[in-house]
Amino acid sequence: MHRFLLAVLRRDLTLAARRRGDWLIAQFFFVMVASLFPLGVGPEPEMLSRIGPGVLWVAATLASLLSLSRLFADDHRDGSLEHMILSPEPTVLLVLGKSLAHWLIYGIPLLLIAPVLGLQFNLPAQAILTLEVSLLLGTPILSLLGGVGAALTLGLRGGGVLLTLLILPLYIPALIFGAGAVDGAMAGTGSEAHLSLLGSFLVLSLMIAPWIAAAALRVSLE
Repeated sequence: MHRFLLAVLRRDLTLAARRRGDWLIAQFFFVMVASLFPLGVGPEPEMLSRIGPGVLWVAATLASLLSLSRLFADDHRDGSLEHMILSPEPTVLLVLGKSLAHWLIYGIPLLLIAPVLGLQFNLPAQAILTLEVSLLLGTPILSLLGGVGAALTLGLRGGGVLLTLLILPLYIPALIFGAGAVDGAMAGTGSEAHLSLLGSFLVLSLMIAPWIAAAALRVSLE
């Protein structure tokens, strides 16, 4: 079973390395959205530091949504998805492998870029560290829940719009807890409670989302 999971992960990472433009678009979008806000609200340091955590988390959420429509669509288009689902290995492992690959391809670069953008919003060092921890806990949630939406809308016309409408409300808790942790670190009230809730949401998503996505994939392919 672990060999199947590693094979799915290695396959998606190899395909992403061959199509670098696809995953670079999400990173450029993240940088552009976060960089446009200071131009719109002005250069006041206090204002930027106050809105910075929310802006960075919203930008990360939207950047993750850009790539979700292709999570299963390319494999479905060339027929390889059906072969993987018909294999003797559980479909849950397929979903877990693809969600993990999505996080490695799209989530890890966000973690690397976020500190630079945090300096742009005049965030102190402690707030940037908390931002990194919150993104480390939160971005896997975006990939896991995104897998559910991608499976539910697989093969549908206009599936990208429907995917956004289905998944964006589910992202709200991660957005609230992630941005709230950074705000708490800046206000001096502590970020432990928000990070604990974010970690609990991650565990809950890991326990439930892959099974829902696996069932949705089987239904979509029938």
